[in-house]
Parts: sequence; C-alpha cells; structure tokens
Amino acid sequence: MAGNVEQHREALIAAACAVRAHAHAPYSGFAVGAAVLDEHGRIHAGANVENAAYPQGWCAETSALAALVAAGGRRVLAVAVCAVAEHPVAPCGGCRQKLREFAADDCPVWLAGPQGLRATHSLGELLPHGFGPHHLPS
Repeated sequence: MAGNVEQHREALIAAACAVRAHAHAPYSGFAVGAAVLDEHGRIHAGANVENAAYPQGWCAETSALAALVAAGGRRVLAVAVCAVAEHPVAPCGGCRQKLREFAADDCPVWLAGPQGLRATHSLGELLPHGFGPHHLPS
C-alpha cells in the first residue's frame, strides 16, 4: 500500500474538503476538514467540532483518527487537511502528536483548500524528533 499512497492524494483531499462543510465551528467560524488513508486503502474523514467550553472541542484530525480507529484501522499512510486561510493550514501540535501515534515520519501531509493542494510536508518535517510508539518498550 505504501507505494500507492500518491494515487490516493486527490481522493483524500476531496474527502477532507467535503467533510469540512460539516464542521461545527459556531465560535471561531474556522471550519477544517481532515482525512487519513489507512493501511487497507480506506479513507476516514473528520471535521472540527467546537464546544461552548472551548477546551472541550476537538480538531478535524482527531475526528478523522477516531473514525480510523472505529473502523479497525491502525496505520495512517497519508493525511489531508482542508481549510480556508491566507496560508496553508497544518495540523496543530497536539494533532501532530496524535498522528504520530499511527503514522511514520515519512507520512505525507497534504495541506489543501477548496481549490486543491497548497503544500506538502512529511509528518517528520512537521514534528521533528517526535515521540512515538517506537520509543516505548514492547
């Protein structure tokens, strides 16, 4: 599957941009969609969900990871994030760490807007020297 990740880029971006329309962002007005590709070639999408008690909301990437786990996925091979802003929107620090739980340093993270791809990074570039499962004894 790893060799085929690039062929899923457009579908992953489309899923992230489509789910963005379902974001619950009444406080910030900043809707974000995210999608992850699992080891079985399935795409799992999620949107940000805000809450009146601000710390209780969660990011789109967290929603996508929850969908991945609920569907039985355990590895993230690629990520797409879709938002509308002057500059490409990358996952926040907390979501970078959450992604690291399921993805390797070379996992592509595609940053997009409704018009398509805006930037590409690896998870390792976004979270250098990240702490992951491989640091813990097995």
